[in-house]
Amino acid sequence: MSEDTSNAPRPFDPIPRLRDEFRRHLETFYAKLKLAPPYHSVEKAVLQLATTLKALPPAERDHIAADPELRWARYAEAFTAAGLNQKHRGIILGLARSRQTLDLPKEYDRFLDTFMT
Repeated sequence: MSEDTSNAPRPFDPIPRLRDEFRRHLETFYAKLKLAPPYHSVEKAVLQLATTLKALPPAERDHIAADPELRWARYAEAFTAAGLNQKHRGIILGLARSRQTLDLPKEYDRFLDTFMT
């Protein structure tokens, strides 16, 4: 009997690390904007990321974990899917238009860009 191990935990499964990293990025994002994070939506985004990653083949998860560009693309997708781009929209949209006054690393533009669409 062969059992399906495609979604079974692996010794070096990157999902927990990516989930924790994403959560830290969200905390940093809202802290730098001096806004209270919408906690329910943050948890929804973290769950969305984990669910999306679990649906991928292990090799693709490893590739995402190793490539910062792919990681940030997945983070932005989860951010939008959870509706975080609708929370504090007016405030963040105004801040996003004047990014030079924000003390955020360039990577966080992925989150800010979701407010512009």
